[in-house]
Amino acid sequence: MEKIDILLATYNGEKYLKQQLDSILKQTYGEFNLIISDDCSSDGTRRILDEYEKMDSRITVYYQQENLGYVKNFEFLLSRVESEYYMLSDQDDVWLPNKVEESYNYLISENAELVFTDLIVVNEKLEEMYYSFNDLMKYSKKAIKYEDYKLQFLYNCVTGCTIITKKKFLNDILPIPNESEYVIHDFWIPLITSFKGKIKYLNKPLIKYRQHEGNQVGAKTKGNGYKKFEDLRNHFIDVKKEIFSVYVNNNKAFPEKLKKLSEKSYKYFNDIEKKKFFNFKGWSVFHRLYKNDNLYFYLSNFLIFNLPILAKVIFYIRLKLKNKRKI
Repeated sequence: MEKIDILLATYNGEKYLKQQLDSILKQTYGEFNLIISDDCSSDGTRRILDEYEKMDSRITVYYQQENLGYVKNFEFLLSRVESEYYMLSDQDDVWLPNKVEESYNYLISENAELVFTDLIVVNEKLEEMYYSFNDLMKYSKKAIKYEDYKLQFLYNCVTGCTIITKKKFLNDILPIPNESEYVIHDFWIPLITSFKGKIKYLNKPLIKYRQHEGNQVGAKTKGNGYKKFEDLRNHFIDVKKEIFSVYVNNNKAFPEKLKKLSEKSYKYFNDIEKKKFFNFKGWSVFHRLYKNDNLYFYLSNFLIFNLPILAKVIFYIRLKLKNKRKI
């Protein structure tokens, strides 16, 4: 059996940490190293980690001397990978017993460079809220259809705690950009890996993905809660500007065609920010970015970005109908 490194980043996680550690240690595939980095926790996390490190020889714990933040904490863990394969873990989830075994077997059988899975969304008490996180977020069809950069280039379809991948790409992945709240480790790792080979979706939930008040990253639906169309549009544009700014500034691992597309995309989103009614430039760039998504997503984003005067009318009609249903 191949050895796998499981990377777990912790920070003030005492409430749920024991459940997660137990779920990992009880995996049907036992050939792994559990490498943990604690980011200056001030609660009882260190006591729990000390206890488990003494209990199981597969566990190695590092304690950071200053707070790194979750992206740089995972980057530290990635620098400690020694096995050919590695997986990422959050501190507050629960892994189903066969997660490691099924993920590894699928990676090998599909001859893939990275595999990711679905998740069951649960509440604090591990009660099921949604059976499929990827269905909830409207990622499933795209995840099944694409095995290359088309899956990941426009927005993140991969949840980091579901992946298994290979050490050999770490020189291209590291360092992880840390200038954006959107392009984080679980976005960057599959994106860069997709330039090197096949990434595959195992359409099966293998994690109970816990949602609670302390989540740093969790299940957030897109575009909800905006009462003004301008706020929605500005948010969408700001997100895309930030993503493509990261791509442009960290493009050493990008293929030449995607370097150029990133530059054109960054310019496009900067230009349309000033167009409050309509925009007739850069439609070819928009099409290259969105052509791999479903028709509804394509058309709705086309209107928001290029014909905001029309999208605004639709937005307020939908908002009015939504408010009526609440009465």
